[in-house]
Amino acid sequence: MTTFVQQPLSMQRTANLKFILICVFIDMLGIGLIVPVLPVLVRDFVQTRDQQAMWFGVLSATFGLMQFIFMPMLGAISDRVGRRPVLLYSMAGMCLNFLATAWAPNLACLFIGRVIGGMSSASMSVASAYASDISTHENRSKSFGKVGAAFGLGFICGPMLGGLLGDVSLRLPFYVAAGLSALNFVYGYLVVPESLPAERRAPFALSRINPFAALLRLARRTDIRGLVIVFTLMTFAQMMLQTTWVLYTTFRFDWTPRDNGIALFCVGVAAVVVQAGLLARLIRRFGEVRLSLLGLLSGGITYTLYGLATHGWMMYVFILCNLLAFAAGPALQGIVSKATPAQEQGELMGSMQSISSLGVILMPLAGTSLLGAVSHLPPNDWRIGSTFFVCAAMQALAIAFALRYFRQHHMSLQK
Repeated sequence: MTTFVQQPLSMQRTANLKFILICVFIDMLGIGLIVPVLPVLVRDFVQTRDQQAMWFGVLSATFGLMQFIFMPMLGAISDRVGRRPVLLYSMAGMCLNFLATAWAPNLACLFIGRVIGGMSSASMSVASAYASDISTHENRSKSFGKVGAAFGLGFICGPMLGGLLGDVSLRLPFYVAAGLSALNFVYGYLVVPESLPAERRAPFALSRINPFAALLRLARRTDIRGLVIVFTLMTFAQMMLQTTWVLYTTFRFDWTPRDNGIALFCVGVAAVVVQAGLLARLIRRFGEVRLSLLGLLSGGITYTLYGLATHGWMMYVFILCNLLAFAAGPALQGIVSKATPAQEQGELMGSMQSISSLGVILMPLAGTSLLGAVSHLPPNDWRIGSTFFVCAAMQALAIAFALRYFRQHHMSLQK
């Protein structure tokens, strides 16, 4: 009798997780399409490289500001009304964002698209909360890894396709992304079930939608404060890399959208290999604590190598040698999630995403300002890689804080 009851529940969880993984994949496919082309599109509205870097940084920071303001609100709303309505809202908003960008005749219209996109981009945090809803306590890290793998799979196909389409027309990828978002909305409306039952929903309060209040709540969580600092440093480094990658490779190696599409294809392959194929084995082999540290170390070394690269082909090699870095995020998320009650998972993921959103405000401004300042240097000057050296320094600090936290909480560095 026990087996009869547990088996359908397990099958239902597996089916629901598949639904959300498809949603994340389609969403990330649409976003991935525009990554190789948006920094290049900005060039159509400016005169110089430093202006291109500056305005792309401002556009990215605008997106991050809207995301920072609205992400905790959407996370709290999902705790109150369920995950599904918020996911549908996000899909519809991203469709409008892509259309506004595709039609943009000037920088002002690009800003409108970034504002709409930032207000709508809740899919990742709500998808993580959805995965948490339908996962057991023991397999949450694996579920987060699968969500990350769907994210990475979208970036296998998206940037490659975006780079190829961008060689035809810089605006074509945005139209395709809008169509994919519309398809995602239809799929979510017709297929994806609700994951949060009514008895587990939390009341809505204005105090929960203040993005700074969300960060303060994380800061007051003394049990995970050290890990929040680690997550912040790791995320800020990733945000700086993501914002400056296309411009850096364009300035230093004269890469086209197609070249960057191939490089980001390699990133997606590495993410899927680790998070879908190897993560469970890595957790069994090293444990979440050691795995997070090894991932942080791998990322820090690779940032340094990116900045020192003298030929474009080296970037592909460094990407494929940096596999462990893709396991650090799910391992840290798993540790943090296990310390949080089930009814607060949506708020937690929204608050954690606020850190990412804060990074998307600050790091594009810092990274593109630094890159713009060195953009006039010869391509073989090592200072062109300054943004990556800053990323490596943040990663080193993250390792130091992680070691301190694990020792203070008597978390073994052994398996």
